[in-house]
Amino acid sequence: MAYCPNCGTQLPGDARFCPTCGQAVQEGAGAGGQAPPPAGSVPPAPPIPPSGYPARLEIDYPDRPLNRLTSFFRIFTAIPILILFAFLSGASGSFEHTGSTTASSAAIGGGLVFVPVVLMLLFRRKYPGWWFDWNRELARFSTRVTAYLALLDDVYPSTDEAQSVHLDLERPDGERLSRGLPLIKWLLAIPHYIVLFFLGVAVVFVVIFAWFAILFTGRYPRGAFNFVVGVLRWGLRVEAYAFLLITDEYPPFRLES
Repeated sequence: MAYCPNCGTQLPGDARFCPTCGQAVQEGAGAGGQAPPPAGSVPPAPPIPPSGYPARLEIDYPDRPLNRLTSFFRIFTAIPILILFAFLSGASGSFEHTGSTTASSAAIGGGLVFVPVVLMLLFRRKYPGWWFDWNRELARFSTRVTAYLALLDDVYPSTDEAQSVHLDLERPDGERLSRGLPLIKWLLAIPHYIVLFFLGVAVVFVVIFAWFAILFTGRYPRGAFNFVVGVLRWGLRVEAYAFLLITDEYPPFRLES
């Protein structure tokens, strides 16, 4: 019997991702016989491939007919979950949807814990685990909402289950992070903002194209799907570097993993 190393949920034998938190599961873990972590313990950092960036995103391609009705009215069906997300982000934070990226001004004034992390890294070189957990879960939730808005899935976004969105962040070690770099990471990421702006404009047109494709065929064109997911992945890496502050490694300029 195997359990998720992040949340302790019992896993099916062939699971690749935890059905509760979306944590990637190492191949072969289904027969590992691991015991669940003790209650209240801090989960260990997820394994990161040596060549991989510490922020990863995969979204399952919906290889099935999508719901044409909810796709047609998607901007209206998403209103309740957007209201909930606005409350989670805080009164001073507003969700900015640049194309279909997950950039959020909540990173500065609302939902994401940003300024306190900067101060803790600057003076204590510490990244409190529960602050990371909150930022990670909010990033997962916002990405599920974004995926729903971008028509990548027709299943209504869950507040806690991973569903088709698998977002994985490396748990940071404050002792290994720079003290002063978090003060200017948002500035160093300006080249990415410029590229993501144009990619976001392209995503808008790709999603409109996919909207028509779904209405007529019930399918999301795979090439369009991969492009939108790639832009979301790029945006996540920039967010992880500039606002989530989990890494000092500069984000790569690429769409793929």
